[in-house]
Formats: sequence, C-alpha cells, structure tokens
Amino acid sequence: MSFPTINQFNFNQKRALIRVDFNVPLNADFEITDDTRMRAAIPTIQKILNDGGSIVLMSHLGRPKEGPTPKYSLVHLVNHLAEITQATVKFADDCIGENANQLAQHLQAGEILLLENLRFYKEEEKGDVAFAKKLAALGDVYVNDAFGTAHRAHASTTIVAQFFPENKMFGYVMASELANAEKVLHAAVKPYTAIMGGAKVSDKILLIEKLIDRVDHLIIGGGMAYTFAKALGGNIGSSLVEEDKIPLALSLIQQAKDKGVNLCLPIDSVIADAFSNDANISTAMNNAIPDGWMGLDIGEKSIQVIEEILAQSKTILWNGPMGVFEMSNFETGTKAVAIAVVKATQAGAFSLIGGGDSAAAVAKFNLSEQVSYVSTGGGALLEYMEGKVLPGVAAILS
Repeated sequence: MSFPTINQFNFNQKRALIRVDFNVPLNADFEITDDTRMRAAIPTIQKILNDGGSIVLMSHLGRPKEGPTPKYSLVHLVNHLAEITQATVKFADDCIGENANQLAQHLQAGEILLLENLRFYKEEEKGDVAFAKKLAALGDVYVNDAFGTAHRAHASTTIVAQFFPENKMFGYVMASELANAEKVLHAAVKPYTAIMGGAKVSDKILLIEKLIDRVDHLIIGGGMAYTFAKALGGNIGSSLVEEDKIPLALSLIQQAKDKGVNLCLPIDSVIADAFSNDANISTAMNNAIPDGWMGLDIGEKSIQVIEEILAQSKTILWNGPMGVFEMSNFETGTKAVAIAVVKATQAGAFSLIGGGDSAAAVAKFNLSEQVSYVSTGGGALLEYMEGKVLPGVAAILS
C-alpha cells in the first residue's frame, strides 16, 4: 500500500501546516522529561526546511478541561524545539486569530511557528469545520505527522485536510507507522508471534480475535491472564479479573484451538499480598494463587516458555506489559520478554512494539533502539490492527 508523503513534494517557498504529536510529559518545573515524540518529527521538519519551506506546527498537550491553562501551554516546548531543530522558532499564543495569522504570513523560509495548544478550544475535539478552516488558513500545504491521534476525527487531524484537496500528505512518522503496521498485518513472515499484555481482556478483544486468524503463537500476559486462568477453573486469589469476560476468555481459548494457534497462557506468577512494591512476595502456579494474594508478574517457568517461542519467531508484535513493570519487584517478566524480543530481532526477526506501556517498557530498559520499530501511537495502532479505518489516515487518502 503506497501513501502520499512529503517525499514527493518540493516545499520551496511553501508554508507547511503540520499536525505533530508533541504531547510530551512535563515535570513540576515544566521541563520535558521525555522528548521522544518531538524528536520523531525532526526528519519531517528538516526535509521541509531544507527544501526552502517554512513550517507552522500544531499540537495538543495534555487534557485541558477549561480552555487556556498555563501548565498545558506549548510555550514550555519552544526552547527545546529550537535546540533540537537548530531553527528559529516563533510562538503564537493562540492557535487561531490575528496573532497567529500575522506570524504565519511573515514566516521566512527556514523558520518555524509553533501554535498554542489546540485543545484550548473545544472545537478541536468536536471536529468543528469553522475552526478547521481557520487553522487551514495558516498554511499552503497540510502534512499529518501525528499517528498518535490519527484515530480521532479532530479538527486538526482530519477535518482540516478537506481544505487542501491537492496538497495534503503524510510526514515521515505517519508513513513509517503505517508501513510497519502493514508489515505485521499483511506481510508477516512466519512463525508469527503476538504478545498481548496489559490489565484487561476487554481492551484487546477485537485485536486478539483478529490475531487468532493470523498468528502461529499468541502469548497472553499481564492482568488479563488471570481472567483466562479463572475461566479454566483456577484459583487466582485476589488477582485482577473481569468476571463478565470469563465466557469470552473460554471462547478465545476455543477459537485458538480450532485454528491451530498456540495460545500460551502463563504457567506461574510472582504474587504479592498487596498492590505495592513493599508487599510480601512469593510465587505460585497461575491456577493456585492463595486467597489474599494477587499475581503481579509472570514467573520463571512462564518466562522460559516465552523465550523459547520468541527464539524461533520471525515476526513479533508486542502490545502490553507482562506485569506491573513500573514497580521494580514486578518488572522481571516484562524485562525478560523485552530482552527475548531483542535477541529474536538480532537473529533476523521483525519486531513491532505497539506503543503505550510496551513502548514505555522497552524505553525503561534502554532497548528501544534494538527492536525493529517502536510505534508512537498505542490507541491508533490498536485500532489500525483491528482493521478500523483511522479518520486521520482516511482524510489524506480521500
């Protein structure tokens, strides 16, 4: 599948309106604690500036509820953006209106204008056409490079594209996200293994059902594994469980069996008597967790089985941690899986890490550079893999 990208366009004397995902974490002093999303946009920015174009960047930051809120202002990103792009960065204290228009009109080739937080306007998330038209007036060309918000039909991610019928395209982040997702969706080399973790089966039902049609091995970990363990008659103590999803878990087990998929459920767990890093810790078989104890990570036997499966895999999709990896006493399973994915990648496998907590985990263990691709969009990737049409993608392709 080919996509219209900035590669096919010369931006000389053009002003590119780019939707980026600069929703980065800030500390109490408004310092950026992780600039991964900003750095991801640099190749797109450099290509346009090198062509002799200028750039108007628009993004959201956080979830401001009541209009303009100082802690969610993009002004906190200006200095760092100038540093990592080595360009002149101007700031508009509103994303629409006279100030933004004036600054955009007077932008010189090689300069960047960063607009204030789009979500200071309710119209952004409502997909308001009049608001999108005001944004569209700020550029000659529209570039969507924000995969993390491509599953939302917001004004800046979707609606604005209609004002650029001839001049709309994907930036490099969007293009590589889609190309890598397509690879695991339609061109996976077998054996193909999917690792699904996280808290709830309900969050991943559609994706698990899609994957059962495609994969050779489906590894389940994290909190969702205990719903499966209980469905099979096990005692799971006070582990996380979705009682109403027990019939679904049984149905997924049967679907995997019918399609000849190896559904790999954890054998054992690291358990604790409280949801705390300071809790008492023990181990138990997954179907025999004592009352009052909860599973917070996969155990050694489970890790061993997973390592063996990954060692023979040629395509790997990983979405969701194996345990509460944010707590040091329950990070072992997630870390072991991350290392096993890296080893498989070094042996020639293609590995796609599905955004969100999985991306946070490989980053925590400093392994992001050693897998094939780390997605920047958790929710967007999930929906794309489920077969849904992402509004931000459809708006460029239509």
